[in-house]
Amino acid sequence: MISLARRQSRRFFFFIVALTLVGFLIFSSAALGLLSGGGASYNRVVWNQFSVLILGLTGFILLGRLPYHYWRKFAIWLLFISFGLTLLVFIPDLGIKSGGAYRWLELGSRTFQPSELLKFSFVIYLAAWLAKIRERVITWQSGFLPFLLLIGLAGVVLITQPDIGTFAVLFSSAIAMFFVAGAKWRQLGALLLITGIGLTVVISINPYARERIFTFLNPGEKKDSSAWQINKSLLAIGSGQLTGRGFGQSLQKFNSLPEPIGDSIFAVTAEEFGLLGSVALIFVFTWFVFWSLRIASRAPDRFGQLLAVGLTVLLATGAFINMASMLGLLPLTGIPLLFVSHGGSALLFSLLGCGIIMNIARSSRAN
Repeated sequence: MISLARRQSRRFFFFIVALTLVGFLIFSSAALGLLSGGGASYNRVVWNQFSVLILGLTGFILLGRLPYHYWRKFAIWLLFISFGLTLLVFIPDLGIKSGGAYRWLELGSRTFQPSELLKFSFVIYLAAWLAKIRERVITWQSGFLPFLLLIGLAGVVLITQPDIGTFAVLFSSAIAMFFVAGAKWRQLGALLLITGIGLTVVISINPYARERIFTFLNPGEKKDSSAWQINKSLLAIGSGQLTGRGFGQSLQKFNSLPEPIGDSIFAVTAEEFGLLGSVALIFVFTWFVFWSLRIASRAPDRFGQLLAVGLTVLLATGAFINMASMLGLLPLTGIPLLFVSHGGSALLFSLLGCGIIMNIARSSRAN
């Protein structure tokens, strides 16, 4: 008889594989917008995404079988390596500047976004550290200040790129883990206050961030420049109406909607599948959160619980921020839509993270 843990991990496995394959179909449809620039561009992009998908699914399966305790042994080294790689984006001829930001490294014909590795390793290290200090998390000297230092270091590196969206995702995950570890409400309040003040200063002195906030608050202005994407996104979403134009039938992805295979892919999805399809996609991500947090609640130890919570919030927050920004509910961030958008680094580490969650499910206790 198959144990409850095995059944749970198998269901999670098929859920992630199905979600990933559906995401690839949506991506293939959105990529049709590249045909206006020639079929070679379409074929290259789709093939690159498919190759990363296969690599990611392979990693998902392998990490699903690798005992998650191993990550605890190498957590500090992963963190050092990820910080080092992320700093390399600022070195000329190594880092690639796109859209006013340094976020990628050039690796031959491909690019790599080291901040995705940083998020992944940060959660692993934070889970290991919080599990180690245990009850001392409630102290200001042993819990709050080291936590604030870790968040601050990550914030400086990411915001300097600038990549405020990635920092927001990492911060959300870290706060959730700190809360689950037993932090006091006044500690969480202090963290939110300090972070809020820091972001206010960044926005006030950084033209890039200030422009994003202005566009969010005034989408009716600068329609031909900074507000072009959000207005075209809302047009695409609205034209989908209840049931959508149909698979592959989006019009806005052709020379109109910026980044139709990137952070705007939710708008393409809404245009082709309508309100019903959009709500279904949101429900799928909500179910992912529910399922993964349930796995966390059944984890056999503190490290597994914190790791599952951190990875779940890390992945889900990015997806919900992407969809909310396309709906005009949050400023545009450039964060990809989990399992759907173009972005090999994000897809790869999302699947690796799901592999770790699956292994925690395999090891979980029945309750």
